[in-house]
Amino acid sequence: MLRFLFSCIICICINYLSYSQGCCSGGGSNPISGDIATGVLEKYQFDFSTSYQYNTSNIIFEGNKQIDEDGFYDKLSSDYLFIKTDYGLSNDLTLSLATGYHIEKALHIKGEDSTNSSSGFGDLILLPRYSIFNSLNNSVRTEITLGLGLKIPIGSHQDSIEIVPNVWELLPPTIQLSTGGNDLIIYSSFLKNNNKKKIRLFVNTLYIKKGYNSLDDKFGDYASLSFYAGKSFLENWSITAQIKGEWVGKLSATSEKISALNLDENYFDKIQWEAKRDATGGTKIFFSPQLNYSHNNLTVYALYEVPIYQNLNDIQFGSLLQLTFGLNYRFFFKKDS
Repeated sequence: MLRFLFSCIICICINYLSYSQGCCSGGGSNPISGDIATGVLEKYQFDFSTSYQYNTSNIIFEGNKQIDEDGFYDKLSSDYLFIKTDYGLSNDLTLSLATGYHIEKALHIKGEDSTNSSSGFGDLILLPRYSIFNSLNNSVRTEITLGLGLKIPIGSHQDSIEIVPNVWELLPPTIQLSTGGNDLIIYSSFLKNNNKKKIRLFVNTLYIKKGYNSLDDKFGDYASLSFYAGKSFLENWSITAQIKGEWVGKLSATSEKISALNLDENYFDKIQWEAKRDATGGTKIFFSPQLNYSHNNLTVYALYEVPIYQNLNDIQFGSLLQLTFGLNYRFFFKKDS
């Protein structure tokens, strides 16, 4: 029960919509959200989880300073629904399949009651996890897990808007449904769980190697390191505190595209692409308290992410408010004989 509870409370290790993005560019730093199991399931065990995540920001950063920027947009927001299923193929190997639906990703136009927005599915995420070490010494469990997976885009990265009659322009990458590239996901976790004292310590790392999309754009790679501490209290409640640091690289492109942008006739396109590239990537640190309630096989949780440090490249929307509410249900298809 404690192992199940701990696996459920490590939710939102990484958020799908990171605000390490440009005011009118950037986007898609991290393709995972919701509940990520800490390690592996038991054989024949099935885990279903879903979460709703709300993001909003109206603050602008240049480097590590908040500034007043007279831009076209004055607010970035997102409503996102994440769904994930896990299945224990053995006691050491778990297969995870996930996707997410953007109810709305929107940039709010300054001085107007209107937005540029998109909605739809984003990416399909396949992340198998394998336990390379698992021991129980008295009441202390130690577990090390590795994961290697893929993110496959199923949402558009080329949605457009009609700016004047018969003239269309791509939406900013910030509110595209996907980056459009196939990404490699590398995951690791370390768990120390004291059942007797009902205290859990957990560390995870995540690296996402981004791929090129059909526009020959490659969004910056993503890396994060997270530390968690959790404790159960009363009969069904637990709390968790998380410190997470994340780094997002800059946008890049193929050498063929860069060569083409240097041509005189494409000078305007070159300036546009360079501005989009410069306003991507950065470093952030977050503190996230989380409250969980568990009953039988069901756990519900709420999490609030607080940015405590931001250093962004060029001028971008900074992180301000992120709330997540979710549930997790776990059961066995059949018992292993």
